[in-house]
Amino acid sequence: MPTERESGPPARARDHVCRGYRRRSEFVAHAKEFLAEGLAAGERVLYVAPGDEAVLTGQLRADERCGEGLERGAVQVASLDATYTTGVVVDPAGQVELYAAATSEALAAGFTGLRVAADATSLVRTPAQLDAFARYEHLVDHYMAGHPMSAMCGYDVSELGGEVVAQLACMHPTAYEGGAQFHLHAHAPDGSAAALEGDLDLESRGLWPLALERAGLRSEGGTIAIDATGLEFVDHRSLVALAGYAERHAATVVLRTRLSTPARLIELLDLPGVRVERAA
Repeated sequence: MPTERESGPPARARDHVCRGYRRRSEFVAHAKEFLAEGLAAGERVLYVAPGDEAVLTGQLRADERCGEGLERGAVQVASLDATYTTGVVVDPAGQVELYAAATSEALAAGFTGLRVAADATSLVRTPAQLDAFARYEHLVDHYMAGHPMSAMCGYDVSELGGEVVAQLACMHPTAYEGGAQFHLHAHAPDGSAAALEGDLDLESRGLWPLALERAGLRSEGGTIAIDATGLEFVDHRSLVALAGYAERHAATVVLRTRLSTPARLIELLDLPGVRVERAA
């Protein structure tokens, strides 16, 4: 079962979508649709991308729906070039605070929430930038899970490469052209520390431990709960990596899943740091 949701439902309020693209025009077209959905839902929308702000505004004005939103102040535009210096490494917590403030401002102005379409390619070009931004993606996902903010994050696959984009895509609930086999995100319906979907197999062996560390899952009373009801497959390597994470953080990981194999593998491999709860 694929974890890239091209055939899935359209984006809804409070979604957090990763959108890989190979041509700039692709991202612009998807951004217009994403923002127009927000306008229809009464949200304030924000378009963030590199380039001259007047040019970016013109891209939106060409769409009648966004053009009308520009006229009444429901659409905002920001240039990454004017906001960030070349090579800047974002502060994950600080970045979330900025969007939390923008969401509060939108609500105070009478909008139903905030919706952002951002091309963040220029913010993940170096290893340090990539690591910080992947951590930010998971942190902001936690914010969006409980607040009326949604976002579409664009990354140029032709420039960054599929491996880099996969590192970002797996931190989102939904990804298109992202190449991620699994998704570790904060939209957990049962209130767990995180939700886990997709396949953890041989192809995930390098990405899975990295995603775990970047997510920085917090324990409650020594327990880290993961809602893995959307997990389709998990191999022994992935469970060993999960046990290693639990040991490093002096916690027990509780994996809530519909699969029967994880419990058997954990018993065979003697992984005391991981416990399975079978979901109905």
